[in-house]
Amino acid sequence: MFALRIAALVAATLATGLIAGVFYAYAMSVMPALGRGDDRTIIDVMQKINVVIINPWFLVGFVGTLVFGVGAAALHLGADHRATLVWIGIALALNVIAFAVTGTLNVPLNDQLASAGDVAALADPAAVRADFESAWVRWNIVRAVLHTAAFLVLCGALFVAGVQHGGAKASAAPGATVTSEASSASGTGHPVPYTGGQGAGARVLG
Repeated sequence: MFALRIAALVAATLATGLIAGVFYAYAMSVMPALGRGDDRTIIDVMQKINVVIINPWFLVGFVGTLVFGVGAAALHLGADHRATLVWIGIALALNVIAFAVTGTLNVPLNDQLASAGDVAALADPAAVRADFESAWVRWNIVRAVLHTAAFLVLCGALFVAGVQHGGAKASAAPGATVTSEASSASGTGHPVPYTGGQGAGARVLG
């Protein structure tokens, strides 16, 4: 069960990291480069990007930020995993907000740009660009920051999950229990080696 929980958490972390990287790349390179071009160039390129980006590879990561996050949260329900669940819950909330930014702000701007039609036939490309560019860039930065924050939180969740699992294994180890009980019985606070029955009583009987 531990392996399944970690697999779901890794999937959520990977999906979030990939999408944060996509939007980071837009913010750091794609949009600044297009911003140096003329009106028709940015309209033409963004119209084409908005078509080709709707592909299975992108959608698995984009939708996976929520689907894998919900799956990871469901697998960490219970008091034993509460600390990890809190981290997952925070990351999931950040991804939900970022998802909403994309769906309610960036996508409508993409649709608006597509509805402008053939860039070669535009009478006023400067107006079309002005209605799209600054708002789209602003909201892309917002969603990039949100997904990046969610990725960092999920990394924290993986760390906490590993620490919890290691602590649980250590406390459940038979040797640790024997050593602890023997130390308490001796009253010295130091481990008492197990002699396999060849103690003082055995020597007296011998």
